[in-house]
Amino acid sequence: MDWGMENRLRQLIPNGRCFFMPVDHGYFQGPTRCLEKPGQAIKALVPYFDALFVTRGVLRSAIPSDLNKPIILRVSGGTSMAGKDLANEGLTTSIEEIIRVNAAAVGISVFVGSEYEHQTLMNLSKLVNECENYGIPVMAVTAVGKELEKRDARYLGLACRICAELGARIVKTYWCKEDFSKVVNGCPVPVVIAGGPKCETESEVFEFVYDGIQNGAIGVNLGRNVWQSEYPVAMAAALRAIVHENANIKKAKDIFEEAKSAKNIKSSGLACK
Repeated sequence: MDWGMENRLRQLIPNGRCFFMPVDHGYFQGPTRCLEKPGQAIKALVPYFDALFVTRGVLRSAIPSDLNKPIILRVSGGTSMAGKDLANEGLTTSIEEIIRVNAAAVGISVFVGSEYEHQTLMNLSKLVNECENYGIPVMAVTAVGKELEKRDARYLGLACRICAELGARIVKTYWCKEDFSKVVNGCPVPVVIAGGPKCETESEVFEFVYDGIQNGAIGVNLGRNVWQSEYPVAMAAALRAIVHENANIKKAKDIFEEAKSAKNIKSSGLACK
């Protein structure tokens, strides 16, 4: 592996595990609850995550340039929740722009099984072709748009393997309750768990993250289940413990409760009120 590529991956995945913080939701959702002011939303969370997943617009307008965490730049888009089909994405960012903002990696969605499958897979292939020349890793996101029922092991395994075959260095995908280990074992590059819609309880989050890590995922890419929480810093601390300290579910709950009560942290200092 080229030194630059390896160096960037080591920044993103210290000690083989990672906690990515996505704040890219606005590229198709617009103002998202608790993410109206992205810079404020992540301010207290910076010590806990390993990399920030963000669009170039928010990076430039809302994220301080002295942020000491690597950036994963969202480089696909072109659709919205108001449109007909979220899968109709294209590349939004040039390789020059990726280098200009000093991104450590880039992220792109693919929609396997959709009307735009070929288009989004070719977007991924083109991006890999360009980024490999500069040692920049590509993270493929196995998106399902509004069709959440697609999130089973057979579909996710297919999507992840195709992304790896086309050159993605990391694949972000959803956790599934049955046979998640088959999804991971069938993908020859590291798998990171996506968060998806906000869970109803903290325990739900800890349970699927713990199970995913135990079944081979190297980490998580969770946003809404952190910055939409009533206690976002406590959530971030507990999730970091599962990812980086091999904490079990009980330990994660204890860390959450301790952080919540010790610091009296709700949403103070964050964007969500």
